[in-house]
Amino acid sequence: MARIETPKRIRGTQDIFGEEQRRFARVVDAFEYVRRLYCFQRVEVPIFESTAVFARSLGETTDVVSKEMYSFEDRGGDSLTLRPEFTAGIARAYLTEGWQQYAPLKLVTHGPVFRYERPQKGRYRQFHQIDAEIIGAPEAAADIELLVFADQLLRELKISDGVTLQLNTLGDAETRDAWRAALVTHFEQHEGDLSQDSKDRLTRNPLRILDSKDPKDRPIADAAPDIDSYLTSEAGGFFESVAKGLDAAGVAWTRNSRLVRGLDYYRHTAFEFVTDRLGAQGTVLAGGRYDGLIGSLGGPETPGIGWAAGIERLAMLLDEPDAENFEVAVVPDRAEFEERAIGIVAQLRRAGISCDLAFRGNAKRRTELAIKRNAGAILFLRDENEPSGDLYLKYLGNDIEGVRDIAARVQTALGVSNLYSGTR
Repeated sequence: MARIETPKRIRGTQDIFGEEQRRFARVVDAFEYVRRLYCFQRVEVPIFESTAVFARSLGETTDVVSKEMYSFEDRGGDSLTLRPEFTAGIARAYLTEGWQQYAPLKLVTHGPVFRYERPQKGRYRQFHQIDAEIIGAPEAAADIELLVFADQLLRELKISDGVTLQLNTLGDAETRDAWRAALVTHFEQHEGDLSQDSKDRLTRNPLRILDSKDPKDRPIADAAPDIDSYLTSEAGGFFESVAKGLDAAGVAWTRNSRLVRGLDYYRHTAFEFVTDRLGAQGTVLAGGRYDGLIGSLGGPETPGIGWAAGIERLAMLLDEPDAENFEVAVVPDRAEFEERAIGIVAQLRRAGISCDLAFRGNAKRRTELAIKRNAGAILFLRDENEPSGDLYLKYLGNDIEGVRDIAARVQTALGVSNLYSGTR
């Protein structure tokens, strides 16, 4: 008989368990906590969309669309794509589901996204993002709200030390057109010295040359004209309002005039939260204002701003999380008490007490397992003839208040008047 080969995990994917899962959950829990403080609504969008949604929103010539998307033809002959990011799908839903009536909308979501790129530390082909968007608000207050939200999230995760908010303006359409033309003129003068990637970007996406990591490009990019020389008074006033709002909220920031978003629908605010604790992959959260996106999808011109962060990257910055524990382990002294133990576990859980009952083993083995798994206390089921009764709660901590609290809750849950308890 031929040996069956065990399937392997697909390159660029991950199985998240144990400490990694606890780090992952900590990021998601903090995100949920802070989004409630800021009154953002949860939204769920499909994991795949028509390929056109991403091609039109991200741009046919971007690396994500041209090289990294997981696209396939379904049985009906339609071209579908696993989402490489959230914003395009949310913008599509805003249009197709009639959400315009609720604008301005403050939305969050999180889940897996997919990009076919070289796997490396903190970067996978299936990875996970948290995402926050405000759609339908042209005011600088929306930009401030999202940035303060992000700052508080990093503080809640206790990873804000060493993380810097880098901020820039991309101006309005008039500003951007003038600046783009000046950049093209500058880069054309040095085209022979540019890397091949930057030569390709010169005609389709010249702003992206500014953040090229290729050493050949850096001197040319650093000498390029700044956007400030082309800012209209309206665009300059908008950026000043965002900066003053961040100052008022106590959010530290630094200007990075080379920080860009290459697509034409981006306007005004662009930002990244950056750390030196992740090596070359230093951006932990990034976003910008995309006032032209919904119009590019065929809808009315609608302002929007959003950010996204990789859960895996944020999790890498966390201190090692505590192992999960639970309040009570139920241990029957003898096999004939097994069914009663099952009933008691059900009662405790219905009363909101986290508890567990090992599937097998004698009382000694189950006690050892409860201690190993960080149970708060052990409830022993004993013979009715025991002097202290048939239920004995052993608290595994040291403080007497802890004994009294868990004993009172277990006693109430089980409806017993007497429960003998003590400490280890």
